[in-house]
Amino acid sequence: MYAAIGANSVVTVAKFIGFGLTGSGAMLSEGIHSVADVGNQVLLAVGMSRSERPADEEHPGGYGREAFVWALISAVGIFFLGCGVTIMHGIESLQHPAEGHSDPTLNIAILLFAMLAEGTTLLIAVRSLQAQAKAREISFVEHLKTTDDPFGVAVLLEDSAAVMGVCIALLAVGLTSWTGSYYWDAFGSLAIGALLGLVAVFLIWKNTKLLVGRAVHENDRRAIRKILEDEPAIERVVQQRALVTGADTMRISAELDFDGKFFADRFLDNNDLDQIAARIGNDPNALRQFLEEFGEAVVNDVGDEVDRIENRLRSAMPKASLIALEPD
Repeated sequence: MYAAIGANSVVTVAKFIGFGLTGSGAMLSEGIHSVADVGNQVLLAVGMSRSERPADEEHPGGYGREAFVWALISAVGIFFLGCGVTIMHGIESLQHPAEGHSDPTLNIAILLFAMLAEGTTLLIAVRSLQAQAKAREISFVEHLKTTDDPFGVAVLLEDSAAVMGVCIALLAVGLTSWTGSYYWDAFGSLAIGALLGLVAVFLIWKNTKLLVGRAVHENDRRAIRKILEDEPAIERVVQQRALVTGADTMRISAELDFDGKFFADRFLDNNDLDQIAARIGNDPNALRQFLEEFGEAVVNDVGDEVDRIENRLRSAMPKASLIALEPD
């Protein structure tokens, strides 16, 4: 994230210098593209920082979903600032093509520098996501499809679009110089704008789903259900929910039908039945006292089992920031 902000800031200045000296529409589009990238990556950095705040009384569930809010704002910024302004400039260039561009050597040099800088940040983003995929023991592509981290995916897509945008700008500048037709600059602007629009629409779609509250992925749901169903104290899983609550957090809740016989048998294993029978005899008060003790023991035992199962789930699902199990 911070590598991308630093590299794109330098590249932005260079692209606008190139536009100022040559008047190239493709260079202006690339400059706008880089401004959008820097602004959006700053928003992502703010969101990343704010989403990591610990839970408090006002937000007992934590601030994890704030990551999706800032990522959504960032995606909307790409759509309006990056895509919208760039396409408007491209349309204007088609209607009123500029004349008299200078030697394209400066623009080409700036774009090659931008390619190097943005390619480096793209490589950093790819390696970071590859490390995450390896930790999850899945393929890189599968990780991109299933990750709930909006920051890594956003940076990867923005840097990929930046590299592709530089390639488009190089092609537009080259064709303008070769053919002498300044319409190629306009076509380059439109192509870069369309590219940014596709990235923005995908990020808006993904972050909207996460912000509304999406269930965790099927593999995690199956793993959670298997843990619950394997527990001898649980007779039936009545209802299970697991929702994504942040870039690296989830909330698990379940209603469970506990097996009364399991708890009764465990109570009797720890108590002598003959002694209990002798103690009660035919005394109603003794029976009442025993039932009260038995009920208290079972309730405590169920509470201990819930705590143990929650710890087991937390160990298997480190992303589970909140686990709520309740008897049905």
